[in-house]
Amino acid sequence: MTLNDPIEVSFQLQMELNRILDYWKNTTKDLDHGGFVGRIDHNNKIVEKAPKGVILNTRILWSFSRANNFFQDNRYDAECQIAFDYLYDYFRDKKSGGVFWEVDHTGKPSNKRKQVYAQAFCIYALAEYYKYSTNIQALNWAKEIYALLEEHSYDMELGGYIEAFDENWSSIEDLRLSEKEVNAPKTTNTHLHVLEAYTILYEVTKDIKVKNSLERLYDLFLNRIFLNNNHLDLFFTNDWKSLSTEISYGHDIEAAWLLLVGARTINNKPLIEKTKTLLIKVTNTFIDEALDKDFGVFNAQDTLTRELDDDKHWWPQAEAMVGLVHAWHLSHDDAYFNTAFKIWGFTKKHIIDHKNGEWFFRVDSNGKPYTSEDKVGPWKCPYHNSRAMIEVITKINEKCG
Repeated sequence: MTLNDPIEVSFQLQMELNRILDYWKNTTKDLDHGGFVGRIDHNNKIVEKAPKGVILNTRILWSFSRANNFFQDNRYDAECQIAFDYLYDYFRDKKSGGVFWEVDHTGKPSNKRKQVYAQAFCIYALAEYYKYSTNIQALNWAKEIYALLEEHSYDMELGGYIEAFDENWSSIEDLRLSEKEVNAPKTTNTHLHVLEAYTILYEVTKDIKVKNSLERLYDLFLNRIFLNNNHLDLFFTNDWKSLSTEISYGHDIEAAWLLLVGARTINNKPLIEKTKTLLIKVTNTFIDEALDKDFGVFNAQDTLTRELDDDKHWWPQAEAMVGLVHAWHLSHDDAYFNTAFKIWGFTKKHIIDHKNGEWFFRVDSNGKPYTSEDKVGPWKCPYHNSRAMIEVITKINEKCG
């Protein structure tokens, strides 16, 4: 099989990484109220007085910090400082700990709930920021949130992390991240991002308690969550009964490569071998089921009704490229890289906004963007696409450098 040129792909991804970061550096700062604006619409117009979500803000901090670590310099130090200061000054709950879900455009808390998903992303961002800046305040805050999750969210009896709490870490009835989701006490999405957060926290602390928490998470992923024909179950009861029949193709491939990275970070050799096998199995299933004829990645499918959501969201394209290149790196099978190359071709043609910058939120089955979706918003952030560029460039360099 002829291998598409990895060096040329790496060059293209480097250029796109620069464009992504330039967009967020030059377009998204809130010059009136500090931090970064809460929303920019499809046409690149700032939505005035939009609230600011913690997911957006932690992912901005993570992305600029990860870029500094990748480039091995401090070219985005100013953006990191803006993002960190805003998180610390406005999202931090000074009374009960952790971070609020949302503040208004002036920084006043407008939703004080403690979503565990959000606490995980704050740890993820703070640890990555500390890795390049050595800002001890950031590391101490990350360790503080870790301790809060272990105290309030971890289920000592049945395992895993309860999804959400009120501002005082008391139980609530509606646990959902969004109205589209199942109201479940435990979700794969949250556990996946706790895992990635704890992975980088362990990397910078080497804390045995964090390692133990990670190994408990691996037990859940390998014995509870990744059981359904190489797909993740997504929503669970407290005692791990499945509450959903949906497949999320982006989460499948994202989880597969993140689990391998985490196992290598904690240097657990049995887990490394298990996650290597899992990555190849999940990736093969992904290739069989998740790709349209134009090599765009489908969003989701219901295993019961077989109903297919054939929209192409921006982030599964990014995660697919990373997972496939990890599989190529692991197996030496060029077919994986060539498939990633074709997804990159789809992304360049349909997902990247070559006029206004950044990536469209999603396109339909014909590759047409949804103009009602934001370019920047509570969920539309630089994390998936910047990370994909960095991860794929890194794996190509390791393989071909």
